[in-house]
Amino acid sequence: MTNIIELNRRAVEHSVRIVSRLTPADLDRPTPCSAWKLGDLLQHMIAQHRGFAAAARGNGADPEVWEARPLADDPAAEYADAAADVLAAFAEPGALERDFALPEVAPGFTAPGSQVLGFHLVDYVVHAWDVARALGIEYRPDEELAGYTLEVALAVPDDEHRTQPGASFAPVVPVRDSADAMDRILGALGRSPQWPN
Repeated sequence: MTNIIELNRRAVEHSVRIVSRLTPADLDRPTPCSAWKLGDLLQHMIAQHRGFAAAARGNGADPEVWEARPLADDPAAEYADAAADVLAAFAEPGALERDFALPEVAPGFTAPGSQVLGFHLVDYVVHAWDVARALGIEYRPDEELAGYTLEVALAVPDDEHRTQPGASFAPVVPVRDSADAMDRILGALGRSPQWPN
């Protein structure tokens, strides 16, 4: 059986290693998330870690815990702290057995912790790639992590919600039939594996 807590930990730790390579001078770089510069993406990633940590502890219904805030002077260290906090929250006894409040999806929306952990894992495999591409470095998750992430990514509906303002993902981007798992994940979630080309 796949240990999703372990896979999520690996995804987040990969993202921490990639983010550790940026400097404040990199924060204005463009990213595959077209509306965001690297600093905006990092604010989002930190806010999501904080929100998911609060939700894992039963405090996610307050929209303020999900709000992005200005970055600290050392954004990589701030990111590492938020990542450590969310990993600790997901690992707490009983965390995945409770329903998580996710007000960003809709007011009053909840989902089972085990399902929410899958959302988080997919986000951080893809956001690790986003940051890596913005920095001009290569990122490919290991085969097990990529395989699980692909299963979840392929289950995300490619419907009219993807064209709405604030949508989590853009419409599917076709990829080669011979594409590896990571490129298929990216295409399924609306990113071009060849970004910025």
